[in-house]
Amino acid sequence: MGPEEIKRRCEEVLRKVPEHVTILAATKGRASEEVRAAIAAGIAHIGENYVQEALSKRPKVPDPATWHMIGRLQRNKARKALEVFDWVQTLDSLRLAERLERLLSQGGEELPVLVEVNIGREPQKAGVMPEQLPDFLRELSRFPHLRVKGLMAIPPVPEDPEDSRPYFREMRRLFEALSREGIPGVRMEVLSMGMSADWEVAVDEGATMIRLGTLLFGPRP
Repeated sequence: MGPEEIKRRCEEVLRKVPEHVTILAATKGRASEEVRAAIAAGIAHIGENYVQEALSKRPKVPDPATWHMIGRLQRNKARKALEVFDWVQTLDSLRLAERLERLLSQGGEELPVLVEVNIGREPQKAGVMPEQLPDFLRELSRFPHLRVKGLMAIPPVPEDPEDSRPYFREMRRLFEALSREGIPGVRMEVLSMGMSADWEVAVDEGATMIRLGTLLFGPRP
């Protein structure tokens, strides 16, 4: 799919999605010119799954955008991740938090992060279990350079978009409950959930950010 078609698709999706919902373009495996086309259409947030891919791609995309790590981040890649990403959406362990905090404190910088929740309780997936979230967030409040902005989740792959609704509903419940906790240094501002197959259900259930790949770029070759 050429840049003009990508631009047209992005503009169409931007018209459909409510203004209060942020669209993040999931660009794993996409060429730099595809990313530039999405940004030209008005997409302001880019998500990459791998540090190395983002490091090779971002210098070729001079257009202004906020870059998010949306894949699992290994601690040994944390330093490189901070060179290329503006946000990390997949914080899921204290060991990773400690590593990021140490690196950030060296330069006095702050990093917006989302806590990944294993809402489907899938053993092969990363993420904090729902019942562990309050204690985990209280631990994160010890790290002054990590700015906790909300939650992120990837539910089980749905056969039908409605299959995702119970997971999205539970995420919204957790999001609102944690907002009321008033944990120091933790702000529930972003609820990142929903992808190309089920984004409308996610928005219906309270998503403030959706992560779209196929819908914007078409199927991967």
